[in-house]
Amino acid sequence: MKELWLIRHGETDWNVQKRFQGHLDVPLSPRGIGQAFRLAERLARSRLSFDGLYASDLRRARETAEPLAQVLNLPLTTSPLLREIHVGALAGLTRKEAEAQFPGFFREASADPWGTRRPGGESMAELAERFLTFVEDLPPGRHLLVTHGGVIRAALKLALDLPGETWRRFHIQNTSITRLLHPEGEVITVGDAAHLETWADWLSDESLQ
Repeated sequence: MKELWLIRHGETDWNVQKRFQGHLDVPLSPRGIGQAFRLAERLARSRLSFDGLYASDLRRARETAEPLAQVLNLPLTTSPLLREIHVGALAGLTRKEAEAQFPGFFREASADPWGTRRPGGESMAELAERFLTFVEDLPPGRHLLVTHGGVIRAALKLALDLPGETWRRFHIQNTSITRLLHPEGEVITVGDAAHLETWADWLSDESLQ
């Protein structure tokens, strides 16, 4: 059995601006760096053991994973198979800009959001296939996978065999944790970002320990 802890990377400036990032190597924002360290603190305090730490090779995922590698004393392995969906010509555009330039794509994606390729990029179905290729090669154990929102939604669709566009409705916050069992298809948590909530500040007050 493989217990997968799927973690979305920390916030980037393009997340805030709502721009398509895809495979562009956008760094974390100062806020995103803070989120990554809060996540690392939470997992360090959990005292859970992990068998592996993997990340997308894109900078925003690597920068999120590096504090985890330090506090958990785990080697970090990166892979392009964990990258966000390749959005092709949409990269750098806002949704409004993309709709104006590629109206045909959005009409097709409305009818088939899973199978329609981004112009010059890939489809969610293709993203899911490369994610599965990565997961199948993992040994049994509890693994941290620092990746992207599209990857996590694809993983949930596959695990739960979700119909239609249901997979698009999950809120996957930056540095949130989604846990599932593979190949059992069981989901333990979705989008858990408790370390970013206000009460998490109390965790650093040693007087409360």
